[in-house]
Amino acid sequence: MSEVVLDGESLTPAEVVAVARENVPVEIADEARETVRESRERVEAVLESGEAVYGVNTGFGELVDERIPPEDLESLQVNLVRSHAAGVGRELTREEVRGMMLARVNTLVKGYSGIRERVVDHLVRLLNEGVHPVVPAQGSLGASGDLAPLAHMSLVLIGEGEADCRRPGEDDPQRVDGETALQTVGLDPLSLQAKEGLALINGTQLTVAIAALALHDAETLRKSADVTGALTTEVTLGSTVPSHEAIQAVRPHAGQTASARNVRRLTADSEIVESHRNCDRVQDAYSLRCLPQVHGAVRDALAHLREAVETELNSATDNPLLFAREDAPDRASGTAEAAVLSGGNFHGEPLALRLDYAQSALTELAAMSERRVDRMVNPNVQEPHLPPFLTERSGLHSGYMIAQYSAAALLNECRSTGRPSIDTTPVSGNQEDHVSMSAQSALSFRSVLENVQTVVGIELLCAAQAAEFLPDADELDDTDIEHGVGTGVAYETLREVVPKLDADRETHVDVDRARTLVASGLLAERVEGVVDLE
Repeated sequence: MSEVVLDGESLTPAEVVAVARENVPVEIADEARETVRESRERVEAVLESGEAVYGVNTGFGELVDERIPPEDLESLQVNLVRSHAAGVGRELTREEVRGMMLARVNTLVKGYSGIRERVVDHLVRLLNEGVHPVVPAQGSLGASGDLAPLAHMSLVLIGEGEADCRRPGEDDPQRVDGETALQTVGLDPLSLQAKEGLALINGTQLTVAIAALALHDAETLRKSADVTGALTTEVTLGSTVPSHEAIQAVRPHAGQTASARNVRRLTADSEIVESHRNCDRVQDAYSLRCLPQVHGAVRDALAHLREAVETELNSATDNPLLFAREDAPDRASGTAEAAVLSGGNFHGEPLALRLDYAQSALTELAAMSERRVDRMVNPNVQEPHLPPFLTERSGLHSGYMIAQYSAAALLNECRSTGRPSIDTTPVSGNQEDHVSMSAQSALSFRSVLENVQTVVGIELLCAAQAAEFLPDADELDDTDIEHGVGTGVAYETLREVVPKLDADRETHVDVDRARTLVASGLLAERVEGVVDLE
């Protein structure tokens, strides 16, 4: 895509990826600009009325009952951003920061936040010019939204904090203070007006940005897992009957049906599968036989997460929100033209619960993949045509023995990772007495995803090696082994970067290359050149 136009209603995870990773420029739709202006007019009307309204002329959190005089309203907003910039830990990556900025702009242009058009334009300019605030990853409770990370992002708008940007005449990004960062793109620091500081920092945009990016990668991973699982089924002389459409039809879960269909397409025309169709084996182990059921359940979990991410990207998540009077209850504070409603749209629970669910699902994907790795390398359970640990001279050589160790270690990490959404710690003098921990759920999901990408990469590595020992394979040239339409491409793709293991070598190099094929999406992309994957 050449441009992403934000209207507060239609931002997709794919567009988040395009802007965050590929630097696709951003524009604001004209109708969205009009809603921003109308929303700001409502704030001005409330200020003129003199009524006490949270976030406009009161303190925050436990200090909600503290009335702020008109002459201090700008200081109130600046102080809010400064004081809430209390993040700690590692810095967010460039793509995480860009995703968060993009998501924040989109929620602001929905027209319920009361922010000036100029503030939105500053954020868009930073995105398009490649100015990226330095934002610590930890400190958010996911209610009232991702306060600390968004505050660090907002510091740069007022000429404070730090940012990474390219200054004129320099090739590499440099870290500079916020004011210098603004100067490099021809902007002056903002003087935040009433409601604007709160509008910038109150929302779930860190959570949803990380979720959108990780969801994109997880959906690629689910395809790669079907590919590696199908290849493993093939090279271990497993049966593809469990993926037959008749079995899925009588238990028609959408994910199960899709994964089974993938296996059938991937192994289509496989002479390897045909060669043992009439063998004496009655059933395969669960890690092969139940692939559609487990991989399919993972698909369904990711689909559930996608629904929440797509909704959240296009939601107003700050507090309070400004509405036209006719759209609000009579008792709402405000004026004859505008109503201010306090609520809890900043609470990250709709994302947190689904992120934790999806994290558990990915862990199960790793569990199945690791068991298939073991069936290929373990001399106590592997098929007779496979040598111990997939090496011809086992004993002298250890082959891929320790690659399975690494898969087991990563699986343990996935299983040991907590489920943040089930915890809460009251804050702000107990005014905010239940929080979602959604940012932790997003960061945890990202971490588990990375581990599972490696486990699936290890399965790809071992499956390709197992293919070298197929019955009668020694009579054929390696490139002529008759795999299925899709499994053959998977084998060849791996062999382009990892040669057959004839003798022990530094295994981590092989693992890293296989993982890169999975994590980058190249494996799925190459296979999709010949097979329509779901």
